[in-house]
Amino acid sequence: MSIDSDVIQKVIAYGVLIPAIVVHEVSHGWAALALGDTTARDRGRLSLNPIRHIDLWGTILLPALMVLAFGFGFGYAKPVPVNPYRFRDYRMGMFLTGIAGPVSNLLLAVGGGILFRLADTTAGVAGGGGLALALLGLTAFYFVLMNLSLLFFNLIPLPPLDGSRVLPLFLSDRAMDAYHRVEQYGFVILFAFLWFSPRLLGFDPIDLYFSVTVDPLLGVLTGAGR
Repeated sequence: MSIDSDVIQKVIAYGVLIPAIVVHEVSHGWAALALGDTTARDRGRLSLNPIRHIDLWGTILLPALMVLAFGFGFGYAKPVPVNPYRFRDYRMGMFLTGIAGPVSNLLLAVGGGILFRLADTTAGVAGGGGLALALLGLTAFYFVLMNLSLLFFNLIPLPPLDGSRVLPLFLSDRAMDAYHRVEQYGFVILFAFLWFSPRLLGFDPIDLYFSVTVDPLLGVLTGAGR
């Protein structure tokens, strides 16, 4: 880990975020297909080809701006279409398709952690290992960080994030109707929360949240911190 260039680190951080976002989104479609909904498959959205999923703002501009500003970022792809009315159990189907994205990011983070430790061990044995090995380790580290960030950010129980898909399991039919009315304003509520909560509370709740979720697991998987 001898590379200190801030530019290289940010380019790598942005580069590994794209596949993490794409796999996350495709996982929703695969889960829906397993539960009997063929909508995503019928519309060609089960492909890992990024072009099929890229959203100009959510996949390119927003992650790039966040990486430039903070060194890591979030993003989203075009939502994979899901028809929950094709599920035998609407609420459980929504939960399983919703949680599939974060689970995919967890699996990717574990894989990235293994790769990081292999690169780190090899570099130690080789007495440094050179630039290529250092870049591999740095890429693996940021791959873990980005996937964990996506995982835990998406578990926040605010629509349209995946954590909101857990709520229907515990809501009555009347509460579900109210939830659906609020859900259409999900992005507004989410961005208002991200923007105003640090100013109202005097601290960043997302950073605090990550400090007890992302950071410990990042340490377990890589032995390093963000």
